[in-house]
Amino acid sequence: MTRLKTLLTSAALFAALGVTGAMAEVTVLGWPGGPEEAGLRKAADAYNATAADADKVKLIFFNRDGFFDKLAADLAAGSTDFDVNLLATYALGRYAPFMDPITLPDASKATFPEKVLATMQYDGKQYGIPTDLSLHFMYYRTDLIEKLLSDADWKAKYGEISEKYLGKKLEPKDPDAWTWEDWMATALFFTKSINSDSPTRYGTVLQMKNLLFNMMVWHSVARAQGGDWMNDKGEIVVDSPAYRTALEIYKKLYDAGTSPKDSTTYEFAESNAAFGAGQVATMVQWNAAFGDLDNKEKTPAVAGKIGTVAPPTGPAGRFTHIHGLGLGINKASKNKEGAVRFLNWLGTPDAMEIYAKAGGSPALSDAVVAKVSAERPDLVKLGQFAGAYGFVMHGGTAAKALQVYELQAKEFTAYWAGDKSLDEALAATKAGMADLLKP
Repeated sequence: MTRLKTLLTSAALFAALGVTGAMAEVTVLGWPGGPEEAGLRKAADAYNATAADADKVKLIFFNRDGFFDKLAADLAAGSTDFDVNLLATYALGRYAPFMDPITLPDASKATFPEKVLATMQYDGKQYGIPTDLSLHFMYYRTDLIEKLLSDADWKAKYGEISEKYLGKKLEPKDPDAWTWEDWMATALFFTKSINSDSPTRYGTVLQMKNLLFNMMVWHSVARAQGGDWMNDKGEIVVDSPAYRTALEIYKKLYDAGTSPKDSTTYEFAESNAAFGAGQVATMVQWNAAFGDLDNKEKTPAVAGKIGTVAPPTGPAGRFTHIHGLGLGINKASKNKEGAVRFLNWLGTPDAMEIYAKAGGSPALSDAVVAKVSAERPDLVKLGQFAGAYGFVMHGGTAAKALQVYELQAKEFTAYWAGDKSLDEALAATKAGMADLLKP
């Protein structure tokens, strides 16, 4: 009798508050801490302003560290804590067994190019709406580079510094024509401890924290040298001249002081903060950083003075790591109908316009990107660079690809920090990858 009274009392309370058992929020687990979160929050606010109560979206976020392992564990355990969750190209095979495929409405097909929709496809099925395309830009201060290209004294000093540190006398070039050596010379020139006339304290800022995403940034250097994870026979090929050269590029720049000494603890946010403060001349960084860095309210020191080009050219060519982020449906969701309605809306041109203007980085069709190109010119380059320079390491979509990134982050950060020799780091990486990627 007591339990019955309690249930009746609770029911009366919910009724008084206008809540019924049939109503439920759509809980969305997004990617935390960056422009993707800012874009999703704005889009969710717009959706909630007109959605029925049962469809309203509630956003939740895990910590960035360990995000993908926690998500995999929750999906495998049949968690109902979220209805919609983050997806990434490099983790589709890991998550697909615990998610529902989706059917794209016509609006989504008009919003995104087919190649972009394909970043959320696995085993012939669509598993998500592609909210962001991630690749790398070479960011640089336009005001500083313009002076370097026109000032005779600066040119002469540049040649002296490059000869001293790189063993060859180089001349300044337009960033779009840089090789990795040109970038190194530029980073050295704009480092105050090396060149007392430099207006910036550091020539670059390196993301060297023991974190898998930092490996993705560095891979654009490695691939340009000819580096890969495996060859066509499935053999691990990281202990190669290409990998050694790419690792040494970071090591030389770090040891020379071109990047802050605590760069071994840096990732996306810390690098943006350094560049945004006006203390850094160049930076290899995710395209998603542009929206905040070019915002006069958020980063007045550099906004309006930022140039972006594709990463420099190496012996093997010009490359940028590429992957997609998106949102799909948890198979254990208790509100799949609401989840479908939200994703159908999210894939419309209007929703993606809101998302992009708030900082997200969707790769959009020409008709849709034209609506935001004045505010987000970086999104135009996003599609161009992806098509011309995008790559995925051989094995980069394997079920244990994330563990490979984590292994490399552990070993390569140890080398950069001076805790391991190059030979030791590469040997441990090769052995670990052979175990993770074995057939």
